[in-house]
Amino acid sequence: MNRRQFIASAGAVMGARLLPAFAAPEAALLKGKAEHVISIWLGGGMSQIDTFDPKRLGDPQTKKAGSYYQSIGTAVSGVSVCEHLSKLAPLMDRVTAVRSVYHNVIDEHAAASNRMHTGRAISGTVTYPSLGSIITHERGAVTEGAPPYVVIGYPNATRGPGFLGAKAGYLYLTETGRGPAGLSLPEGLGAERAARRESLLSALQQNQPKAEDARLLDYDTAIGQSLRLSGPDFNRVFRLDEESANLRTDYGGEFGQRCLLARRLVESGVRFIEVSHNLNFLNGSGWDVHNVGILKQHELIRELDSALSTLLVDLEARHLLEKTLVMVSSEFGRPPEFDSGGGRGHQAKTFTCVLAGGGLRHCGAYGQTDELSKSIVSDPVSVPDLFATVHAALGIDYRRNLYDGDRPVPITDGGVPITQLFS
Repeated sequence: MNRRQFIASAGAVMGARLLPAFAAPEAALLKGKAEHVISIWLGGGMSQIDTFDPKRLGDPQTKKAGSYYQSIGTAVSGVSVCEHLSKLAPLMDRVTAVRSVYHNVIDEHAAASNRMHTGRAISGTVTYPSLGSIITHERGAVTEGAPPYVVIGYPNATRGPGFLGAKAGYLYLTETGRGPAGLSLPEGLGAERAARRESLLSALQQNQPKAEDARLLDYDTAIGQSLRLSGPDFNRVFRLDEESANLRTDYGGEFGQRCLLARRLVESGVRFIEVSHNLNFLNGSGWDVHNVGILKQHELIRELDSALSTLLVDLEARHLLEKTLVMVSSEFGRPPEFDSGGGRGHQAKTFTCVLAGGGLRHCGAYGQTDELSKSIVSDPVSVPDLFATVHAALGIDYRRNLYDGDRPVPITDGGVPITQLFS
């Protein structure tokens, strides 16, 4: 053994002896029992100071920074919400408003939306999968007759499977009155002709050489799934008229009907549903409340209040809330200051996301911000931390790697779950 080999061997031995004394023990893996996720996406940037993290009252006329609305108490002592969340306030013991979420992406909608769907910054070499696609990859559909991942809203690359491939992709629809157009038989094509076509397709697939190209295999899988889902069993999910008139009224307008459909999709066996609040905005600008868009922001908040509170009660009545994690998120929040038009700008350094149900030990609110919800005072939660909490709730190992070819990609970019939410 030469001198260099001796030093290397001695160093390895010393390191092995010293490591147990200095290395911190790894925390136990948290593992919940949730089976489904309903992710409510408030595109545009929900103002945390005007909803789930109210502070002192401000004044847009004099440009005094602060909340736009009064606050009210909730079912959890010491936790307040905006006065326009009056239906949700009595249910906050089933909810945790995570008030200390943050990211460092430029306060621009597209980039921030990508971060809040993938947990990572946009990369020139890797197309990262969305949270929904990762959960689809890890858990699949609950039942064979349902797709694993459904988006109720417009398709977007940030919601897609990235390097995980088409199997982890989503089925989407833009209205609740009928099922996805791609799963409906064209006019004039009856069941008998459709059966003949399926028979011909099956014969062709059996006689073709065995495919090794992953893209071709994904394509065949997608065809098989679409044929299963075009049948009457799955399409019955979209018949919202089967629900009582009173329940549909409680859910509210188009956004509320999307939330009702999400509940029916959970019952059918869908694993992950994203509900986008991007239609029929009542204030003309949605959650992007620059300038005069803030004048009717309360109508938008009330619509969220009706739909979300009814969804939680409905899930609970059907014994589904404990196994369905409901998440409300947005690309960033809003600063306490008012802009020149009386509205608010963008703020990513601290904002609120909401978790409900899913078997978690809820506490009404987690994390603390300063007197104007402008900076985090305690318990910061990064986007990877938030995603790790979701993965843990579904029993997914948030420490493991995914693989883009031979390249390992941490499933949550090093996120750590909010341990207080796990009993």
